[in-house]
Formats: sequence, C-alpha cells, structure tokens
Amino acid sequence: MDDAVERALSLASESFIAGSGPGGQNVNKVATAVQLRVDIFALRLPPPVYQRLKLLAGTRMTSRGELVIAARRFRTQEANRADAREKLAELITEAHRFPEKRAKSRLNRVGKTKRLKGKKLRGAVKAGRGRISPD
Repeated sequence: MDDAVERALSLASESFIAGSGPGGQNVNKVATAVQLRVDIFALRLPPPVYQRLKLLAGTRMTSRGELVIAARRFRTQEANRADAREKLAELITEAHRFPEKRAKSRLNRVGKTKRLKGKKLRGAVKAGRGRISPD
C-alpha cells in the first residue's frame, strides 16, 4: 500500500494555477493553487483496488483514467502542494482498505413476533387515516 502511494506521488505531475479563496490581492498575482494529475493505469493497481479508487474519486477521475486533485485551501504554493499530495495519499490508502463483511443479524422467534406485531399496529393506524365514508 505504501509503495503504491509513493509510486503515485512519483508519477504525479503538478501544475500551479490561479487560485480563489484566501489571499487578498495576492490571489490575482501569484498562482498558488495546485492541480495534481496521476495516470491511474500507470500505478498497476489490482482490479478490486482500482474499482474502489474509481468509486472514491468520483468526478475527480477523467475518462482517460487520470486522477485530478486540486488544492487551493492555503495561501502558499508549498502548503497547497503538501495538501494535494496528502489528499492523493489518503485516497489511495482508502482504496486499498477492504470493506468489512457485514454480519447478517439473527432474529429469534420472540423478536420476530414482536416486530410483526409492531408492523400490524402501524398498518392499522395508517389504514384508519383514509377517507371517511358518508355512511
């Protein structure tokens, strides 16, 4: 997992763009926002990890398989660069984490009858909410 993060960071290409947000007039003069691009296919991820990464990335993944991460939270290039790299590392680490299997809940006989009784009661309440006939 750590080697995948390091590989992604080494394959990432950075470009600095004009940012919005904090910085005052400095925003208009200096390109502080960072755009990080990584070719996901070059990472050679296993298929299940790739699928999870694709789901986690959402709109940050392009149709050509590039992951684009933008960071413009801070006023300096260095801070935004570190933020973008951190976001990328978190995304890849989360994709490597296997989801836990959900244990099926077991309901005993008493619990089942209690649940069905409650459903019947709610159904009776809702049935009584209908139109009143003029009989």
